[in-house]
Amino acid sequence: MNSRRSLWTAKLREQKSFKRHAIAQRTKFWGCILGIDPSLRGSGFSVIEVKPDSNVRYLESLTLKLSAKKSFVECLGEIFKTTNAFFEKYNIKAVSIEQTIYVQNSKVAHILGSARGACLSAVALHDVPVKEFAPLRIKKSVTGVGQATKDQVAQMVHQLLNLPQILPPDESDATAAALCYFFSLKSLLA
Repeated sequence: MNSRRSLWTAKLREQKSFKRHAIAQRTKFWGCILGIDPSLRGSGFSVIEVKPDSNVRYLESLTLKLSAKKSFVECLGEIFKTTNAFFEKYNIKAVSIEQTIYVQNSKVAHILGSARGACLSAVALHDVPVKEFAPLRIKKSVTGVGQATKDQVAQMVHQLLNLPQILPPDESDATAAALCYFFSLKSLLA
């Protein structure tokens, strides 16, 4: 007859083994990651591909610029369609989106939240994992500094992915968000 202590020890060992296995399964990621930097008039989108050997390749990015002539609702519709178009073009396996930053103006918070909602609504139709990261975390994961400027983020994205030219700000921010997702998977092994 086993003692209670030995039964609990066995159970805890089993749980640790299960956790290690689950983490290993999560980190064996390969496929396309869609990074999104949402905004009502200038959303950034970027797709990177992670290969089984953990090699990362830049595929495409886009800044969705919408004129002031478009209504609020029209802008949300365009953001939704653009997000969905990336799913139609690529086999997206995961999405990384920038969290809403703290703003003192409730109107700005409402607009940013609506833009994020339009993106996330399109993502929800495709049933893929979504990770939301604070802007400081995205900057820190790419540059090593949470207070990095947009230029510093763009420069590091350019260097990390060996791009022929520096991406526009919204596109480099979206690419940094996608890279942050990838780096967060790698850190699970550490």
